[in-house]
Amino acid sequence: EITAFFLLAVAHSYSTLAQRDNVLQPKGDVTATEGEEVTLDCQYNSSSTTNYIFWYKQDGNNSPKFILMRYKGDEGNIADEFKKRFSSTLDSTSRSVPLKIQKLQLSDSAVYYCALHPTLFTYFLVPSSSELQLEDGCN
Repeated sequence: EITAFFLLAVAHSYSTLAQRDNVLQPKGDVTATEGEEVTLDCQYNSSSTTNYIFWYKQDGNNSPKFILMRYKGDEGNIADEFKKRFSSTLDSTSRSVPLKIQKLQLSDSAVYYCALHPTLFTYFLVPSSSELQLEDGCN
């Protein structure tokens, strides 16, 4: 059996001149098993009425890799390599854009970032990351 340990680090949200604009990945530690499903939370606050939320995956020392972007419901785009198992829906009422990963694989071990880009501004707000670590439970 392979057990997956999901360490979702909660630290400080980034904010800029617009103090109301920020993103937060609020969840604590989560444990799951390969083949299961996990949801990584991302909540945002913004003074803009239209927002673009991005999810990125970073493996080791590599640059972050674009997963998907949402701006209304499930409207937006998603990178081809993530289309089968990754999904997200922007809920403007709860101001959340959770990332759902299905059929977990060891290769999903990575640091996951969500970022906010309000249309009225030219900056990105990047919070603390969500570190997703899967380990072989046999060791």
